[in-house]
Amino acid sequence: MRFCHRIGSFIAGAILSSACALAQAVDGVGEDQILLGQSAAFSGPAQALGKEMLQGAKLYFDGVNAAGGIHGRRVEITSLDDGYEPERAAANTRELIERQKVFALFAYVGTPTSLAAMPIFTAAKVPFVGAFTGAEALRNPLNRQIFNVRASYFDETERIVEHLVTTGVKRIAVFHQNDSYGKAGLTGVERAMKKRGLEPIAKATVERNSVDVATAVDTLMAASPDAIIQISAYASCAALIKEMRAAGNIAMFYNVSFVGSKALSDALGNEARGVVISQVVPLPWSGITPIVREYQERMKDAGFTELSFTSLEGFIAAKTMTEGLQRAGRNLTRGRLVEAFESMNAFDLGGFTVGFSPQAHNGSDFVDLTIISRDGRFIH
Repeated sequence: MRFCHRIGSFIAGAILSSACALAQAVDGVGEDQILLGQSAAFSGPAQALGKEMLQGAKLYFDGVNAAGGIHGRRVEITSLDDGYEPERAAANTRELIERQKVFALFAYVGTPTSLAAMPIFTAAKVPFVGAFTGAEALRNPLNRQIFNVRASYFDETERIVEHLVTTGVKRIAVFHQNDSYGKAGLTGVERAMKKRGLEPIAKATVERNSVDVATAVDTLMAASPDAIIQISAYASCAALIKEMRAAGNIAMFYNVSFVGSKALSDALGNEARGVVISQVVPLPWSGITPIVREYQERMKDAGFTELSFTSLEGFIAAKTMTEGLQRAGRNLTRGRLVEAFESMNAFDLGGFTVGFSPQAHNGSDFVDLTIISRDGRFIH
């Protein structure tokens, strides 16, 4: 009887231990792997943005994995193509959370796509880290799941308008994508101009994933602005610049970082000279900043020759994610990751500082202005 009692106790204990282990299981966290999910454009007119963002992120994570991972776990990314369309991004987000069982979402690309995902990951309480967007709707009000590594479009447009007005340029027009991204940038421009007693002299739009800019050209030519601030992706912005210049317009063109700087320069070719772009990461070709030197060395070792602002942003986002995962510890949960990020007060990634707190999930306000030179280089 005593033997039977011991066997029964052993079985009951084993069942209890198994139940506890199952209860503690966390989606996307295995014995030797952490699985992140990404939805981005890998096809269509904005595909360069998704490809470069993923390239930079994987470059950093590959180095982490080669060195033994994070607390013994490799970091892997499952990436799905949304073509820069919000409906596809929403479907991808459900797939990543519900079927792929990722631990966190990482490095999404775009405002409309990120906003389409927001109600889904918020309801599921899945962290959303390092998205390539500066939209205010992802910053205010505070969403505890969202951690923005880059500066906002308000930060970028404030810097652009400040520069223009300081240099005496006040006849400013806006060309923007007709969606949440374009409207976010437009709001930032209007906000910055109102602060200085001004308003845009004209507004023109283009549809997402389109290069049909004929109507926009007519609107802007009629207004004769001295500067045009563009809030769109590289294909449509390049199309507008080419057609405006072909029509004889000599306005200066300014863009926010999401345009895709290298892709815009490539699309414009010889007509890129003089185009200004605000940047939220340091110059990828400069050797001054330690994190840029690290990025350059990793790119060289991997055999990549094309540096870009977007792949550097992916690299920085991955380094930020790695620090959060390190701080969260081996006993990893989504709640612990959120708490770990909120403990990152002014963390130096190597000359580029990111800081979060329980009250603020916007990691950086760094903005720089670059101009494309005669030979296609980006200079301060």
